Amino acid sequence: MDKLDLNITIIGLGLIGGSYAMALKELNPKKIYAVDIDEKAIDDAEKIGIIDKGYLEADIPLKESDLVIICLYPKLVEKFVKDNINNFKNGAVITDVTGIKSEFIKEVNSILRDDIDFVFGHPMAGREQKGLKFASKDVFKGANYIITPTERNKEKNLRFVEELVKKIGFKNVMSISPEKHDKIIGFTSQLPHVIAVSLVNSDNLGVETGLFTGDSYRELTRIAQINSDLWTELFTGNKENLVREIEIFEENIKKIKNAIINEEKELLSEIMEKASKKRKEMS
Repeated sequence: MDKLDLNITIIGLGLIGGSYAMALKELNPKKIYAVDIDEKAIDDAEKIGIIDKGYLEADIPLKESDLVIICLYPKLVEKFVKDNINNFKNGAVITDVTGIKSEFIKEVNSILRDDIDFVFGHPMAGREQKGLKFASKDVFKGANYIITPTERNKEKNLRFVEELVKKIGFKNVMSISPEKHDKIIGFTSQLPHVIAVSLVNSDNLGVETGLFTGDSYRELTRIAQINSDLWTELFTGNKENLVREIEIFEENIKKIKNAIINEEKELLSEIMEKASKKRKEMS
C-alpha cells in the first residue's frame, strides 16, 4: 500500500483511540503519535507497535501533526482544543469521535484558529468494554460513519476525512447537519441504551436470571454493559432529543400494554407486523 504522507496524533488511547491507531497503522503513515494521561496505555501502545511514540503532554506531537483525532468525551474535547490552540500545526485537520454535536460544535468552533479545520465526525462503532486492551482494527469494519459539516469546513478536508475512514473499514459515510445528527442519534443510539439499562434494572425475579435467558434477552441487554460516565454526558448533552424519543417510546409500549390488557389480538398482531416489516426494510 502507498505510504500515507501524514503525521497523525491520536488524543486518548482508549478503545476507540487504540482502534484508530491499529487501523491507521495499516495505511503506513509517516508517524503515528498518541497523547494520554495514562502512562501504561502509552507504554503498551508503543510495545505492540501501534504508535511510533506516545506523550503525556500534547505540545510536541501537535506541532508536527497534519491530522489530529481527538478520542475524548465531549467536554474534554473543548478543553483540549482550548488548552492547545497555539500548539496545532498550521493547516492541521482535526476530527473527533463524539456522539453529540450541536452545542458541542458551536463551543469548539468559537475557539478555533482560522488556519485549522475541525471536521466533526461520529464513528458508529465500538464495544461495551473500555480501554486499550479491547481495541481492535476490526471495530470499524462495515460500520457507519457520520460527518457533520459546518460553514467553516473546507470541501477538500471533508473529502479527505470521508476517504480516510473508508480506507480503515467504514462502509457508509453520511453527511448531515449537527442538529439532524443529534435528533437521529437520540433515537438510533441513545434510546436503545436507555431501553437496555431499563430492562436490566427491571429484573425483580429473585433468581439467577442468566440461567433462564435466550438470545432475545442477551441481544437486547448487551449494551447495558455501559460506560456510565460517557453515556451520562451523552444523555444529558442531548436531553431534549432523547426525552422526546423516550416519550414516543412510552406511547408505543403503552399501546401494546393496553392491547394485552384488553385482549385486542388483531391490534397486537398489526403492531408486531408493522414493526417486523419496518425492520426487514432496514439496510
